[in-house]
Amino acid sequence: MRRCLELADAAPGRIAPNPRVGCVIVDARGRLLAEGLHRGPGTAHAEVDALRALGGEARGATLYVNLEPCAHHGRTPPCAPVVAASGVARVVIGVLDPVPGHGGGARLLRRAGVAVKTGVLAAEVRRHNRIFFTWAEQGRPYVVLKAAMTLDGKIATASGQSRWISGEPARALAHTWRAQLEAIAVGRGTVLADDPRLTVRLPPERDGAAGPARGTTDPVRVILDSHGTSPPGAKVFDTPGALVACRRDVAPRRVAALRARGAEPIFLPLQGGRAGGAGRVSVKALLRALAKRGLTSLLVEGGAELHAAFLAAGVVDELRLFVAPLVLGGQGTSAGPSWVGGIGVSALARAPRFVLSAPPQQVGDDVLLVLRPAAAIW
Repeated sequence: MRRCLELADAAPGRIAPNPRVGCVIVDARGRLLAEGLHRGPGTAHAEVDALRALGGEARGATLYVNLEPCAHHGRTPPCAPVVAASGVARVVIGVLDPVPGHGGGARLLRRAGVAVKTGVLAAEVRRHNRIFFTWAEQGRPYVVLKAAMTLDGKIATASGQSRWISGEPARALAHTWRAQLEAIAVGRGTVLADDPRLTVRLPPERDGAAGPARGTTDPVRVILDSHGTSPPGAKVFDTPGALVACRRDVAPRRVAALRARGAEPIFLPLQGGRAGGAGRVSVKALLRALAKRGLTSLLVEGGAELHAAFLAAGVVDELRLFVAPLVLGGQGTSAGPSWVGGIGVSALARAPRFVLSAPPQQVGDDVLLVLRPAAAIW
């Protein structure tokens, strides 16, 4: 089963909304016959890929796969009937498919006379595909919150200077995350302060110019802008397709200006149902809207108010924090902003608590901390 997970990871680039699946076929004596993997939507499922690699008789063999073979018609035919017809005697499954209407493969195999065992390394298999399971079971994307800060938690000086707190190796790593995750979100304040493109960029070449990453696609750009007042000339709108999360009562002229730049407004309810001009759109409603579009992962890059909104909503699945060896200091108006804004918590017992999910990692001069919620199931 662990070999299935290794094979699943060999799929290049993004394969969402599909899960990462690997398959191993062995004979009655446990000798390897064939391996396969799923490479993305519209391509063969891992089981079919492995059976094709086998090319011959599978009778009496055992097939291992980390996710239940499907029994539904999608972009490709169901693979459970193919497995049943192949002659394999036994199928070992990590976990059943949680997507409504997608399961039933194990039942079909049993009815065909194939011995089926499920739940092998189930916790490890679920953790390995936690992006897919978050989307399938919770109806929202898996949320990764990323920030770069000083030793005292600042993301900019009091005058607003933030380029660059983190070093070049950390920034390059952050771009690989953009290439891996499906969508990226920033708030209107970040659009105004940094004018980002939110694209995938390669590290600087020898001539010093950064270029788009070859063989990758940019993540879907999401701007949380309750009143739709992001400047239409911002670089994030240089290419069409950006999503702007805004209030349902945003001014029609602003909607028209965004659409003229190729952006698509997403009209959302307010956080907590509040009315009034200062109300922000609901983070949870945004995540549901993104999930309905088939987006299974979201990288939240900032700024501080957006970080606070996602943390307060309890929807952050992973923190990726770069800590730079700098101290800015200051208090009140003489201090730069912290990486988390908002009104803060009034009691320690109410503070979101996280634990390290990997050892701290040196990235150039910076340290990367990867954390998960203390109560996370993964």
